[in-house]
Amino acid sequence: MLDGPAQDAETIILSSGLGGVAGYWGPQLDALRARYRVITYDQRGCGRTGGDLPDGLTIGDMADDLLAVLDASGTARAHIMGHALGGLIGLDLALRASDRIGKLVLINAWSRADPHSGRCFDTRLALLDHVGVEAFLHAQPLFLYPAAWMAENAERLAAEEAHGLAHFQGAANIKRRIHALRSFDIDARLSDVTAPTLVIASRDDLLVPWQRSARLSAGIAGSALVLMTEGGHAMNVTQPAPFNRAVLDFLAA
Repeated sequence: MLDGPAQDAETIILSSGLGGVAGYWGPQLDALRARYRVITYDQRGCGRTGGDLPDGLTIGDMADDLLAVLDASGTARAHIMGHALGGLIGLDLALRASDRIGKLVLINAWSRADPHSGRCFDTRLALLDHVGVEAFLHAQPLFLYPAAWMAENAERLAAEEAHGLAHFQGAANIKRRIHALRSFDIDARLSDVTAPTLVIASRDDLLVPWQRSARLSAGIAGSALVLMTEGGHAMNVTQPAPFNRAVLDFLAA
């Protein structure tokens, strides 16, 4: 999807996490498209793009797909905002195609997967393999949202679960995407990232410890770090007002 002002406006492309769908960014669209040309897309194997993913899929392959989206939309250079896996895509491009990147926004991302995140992924994969897709999707909000927010949004979560079941990307695709993000490791190369970077994390993220974001900020020269006190892994959904404000202030600086 392409939205926002005229062709000559700055462009920002939004890259989602493991779910991989453009719809994840709904709470950011109004705030961004008032000033920016906004591109959202369903990643390969996900949503409307669909398809089976190959064995050996890497974050680099996903980054190549993002470049293809930029080319198809006539975009020579764009800001990139990525959530978790989407942030890894942005980091890969920052190292391989820095001329295509303006600014980089990394949300609950990492330079090397944390063992705690590995435990979470192992748990989710065990549910998928031994209980089934419904159990996998039923547990998913636990890794995304704070308990208080879930308690106040039970109907929304039920609708998300039903939609996720109806449009599930497939167990094989999920496993290949998780393998790709767990294999990603650029920890020794963070100093090579030259794009102006904002790193955002939430202290109550159950899936990715906020220290992974602190490591990103420490390793990327000149980067800014915003630590939110609450919001969970998907704090751009649960705390959109402070999140959007931080992003807009960074982009406009």
